[in-house]
Parts: sequence; structure tokens; C-alpha cells
Amino acid sequence: MLMRIMQLPLSLVQALLIAGLCTITVTDFNFSTDTTVWAAGNNTTQEASPWRLLFEGRSIAGWRGYQSDTVPEGWQVVDGVLARVGAGGDIVTVDKFTNFDLLFEWKLEEAGNSGIFFGVTEEGAVPWHSGPEFQILHNEGHPDGNAPITSAGSNFAVHPPAADVTRPIGQWNEARLIVNDGHVEHWMNGKHLLSYELGSADWHSRVTASKFADLPLYGKSLTGHIAIQDHGDPVWFRNMKIRVLN
Repeated sequence: MLMRIMQLPLSLVQALLIAGLCTITVTDFNFSTDTTVWAAGNNTTQEASPWRLLFEGRSIAGWRGYQSDTVPEGWQVVDGVLARVGAGGDIVTVDKFTNFDLLFEWKLEEAGNSGIFFGVTEEGAVPWHSGPEFQILHNEGHPDGNAPITSAGSNFAVHPPAADVTRPIGQWNEARLIVNDGHVEHWMNGKHLLSYELGSADWHSRVTASKFADLPLYGKSLTGHIAIQDHGDPVWFRNMKIRVLN
């Protein structure tokens, strides 16, 4: 029996399986067509819009330089991958986002460093003056990898990841950033790394003890651009897609 079993009640699916009237294949659980998001921090589901590509492998349309109208020359499409090939500065999405589910893959060279920011306004000198960061790092080769709170997958300098789940240099890492009404989650390579609530007492305590304590814009905007950091190192991104959470 050919049908999309995810559209059927679980009890009916079980009965069909027992009777041998249907089978389950991988395509029955196509992640790209799922319309709900599971948040590890609060065990809720959230309706979501369809996936939208932030980078489609042919151009850098939809991005521009931070506080600029154009894309810096240092960011190029190379073999279908978004690559930092030279000095160019940070880049941001043209659009702004509030509640979203972001998927992306990244890789670095030895000792490389970069990051993904959200809630970025362009009032500060750099994206990290306003936007929290999903840290991208070669832990073994960079000094920031010595402390969990600044290692790969951390909310940089504020929340450490549960573990180092990065893959060896040269391999792609799969990352996920969920932001939903101030609830934020970091995922990497299928593992939930951390969760936090923007504006909570714990948030304020951690920020006050961090390098961001004297930055009035940091973490304050629930709506903003997504940014990619040019930290001076080669970095590559692919399969970047986002869906807005309603």
C-alpha cells in the first residue's frame, strides 16, 4: 500500500503494519517535509513554514556585507559551497528573522574560527555586539577550544556545549540553531548541545559575568539578521536552509 503514513493516526499505522498491508521506508520520514519542530528544552511542538534555502549553491543572493549593500569579495561560491576565500568581513542575511529553525553544514581548516549569529542589528560595530553566537571552531587547533564555554557549538563565552561532538578537520559538521520566543537550542551532528532562555535570570547572570557585560545591544533584539563571521580563517558552508516558526 503506497501512502504517506505520517498523515495517518499512529493506531491505524500500527494496525496496517500488523496486517502486512504497508511498510515503512526512509522516505516516509523525509525531514525536509516535516512541519513540526521538537524543542529539547521544553518538549513542545511548533508549527513551521516550509524550508527556504539561505544558500542555493550558485550565488550569494540573499546575503550582503555587514553595514554594507554589497557582498565582500572575500566570500565566494566555490564548487557549490559558500566559502571565505579572503579578507571580506562579516556577512548578514538581507532578511531579518524572529522565530526560526536553521540548518547548516560547516567545515574549517586547522585552527580555524568562525561563527553564526542571530538577532543581529547593525547598530554595533560588529555582529557580536548585538547577536549571540553559535561558535564554529577547530577545538584541537585553536586556543578557544581549551575551554568548553568558547569551544565549538557553544553560545560563545556564555553557555558551554554538553560535549565536543565535532568531526575531524576536512569533514563536514551538521549544525542546527532553533530560536523560538526567546528559547534557543544548539545542535551538532545529531546531538543536543545546549538550551537557554533569552532574558531569563540565568541569562542575565551569565552575560553579566561575560565579555558582553558592557554591550547594551547584546542579546536584546528578538528580531534581526543572521550573520556569518569572518574571523580571518578559511571556512566553508553548505546546505543552509531555514524555516520560520509561526
